[in-house]
Amino acid sequence: MSQSEQQKNDLSFSHVNEQGQAHMVDVTEKAETPREAIAEAFVQMNAETLAMIIAGKHHKGDVFATARIAGIQAAKRTWELIPLCHPLLLTKVEVMIEPDIEHSQVRIQSLCKLKGQTGVEMEALFAASTAALTIYDMCKAVQKDMVISQVRLLAKRGGKSGDFKVCHD
Repeated sequence: MSQSEQQKNDLSFSHVNEQGQAHMVDVTEKAETPREAIAEAFVQMNAETLAMIIAGKHHKGDVFATARIAGIQAAKRTWELIPLCHPLLLTKVEVMIEPDIEHSQVRIQSLCKLKGQTGVEMEALFAASTAALTIYDMCKAVQKDMVISQVRLLAKRGGKSGDFKVCHD
């Protein structure tokens, strides 16, 4: 393959076109393959706030159930809010929320799956982020200084770029 053909091929899966402008990647010729991604986020809060959520005593209702639903809805609508993302028909979205009493935080983990032509990393990241923001929104009247942190991709499987997994500390 010549250098110009290689450059053109490299640009075909880039968000930058030959003119240097942002564009949506054309995945028309890519094969549909199983793909999945796992992301996480953390919400640090006071022990009292976490205890209130766990005990189900928040006046707004079940914080974790609401956050779970918000994360699932976000994954399904990622393409509407993140420029250049493809609309995807996700086959599975799961949002798990674990309170960590010892560290006074909540760990959110999201899983997104599909059989398609492009990956689901952004959907998993958006689900975890939105679930974290929902926890913040529901609890901000009780505690405004909560911290959302460590939003990251933990793993992905499938696609041209291959598999990825974060090595845990």
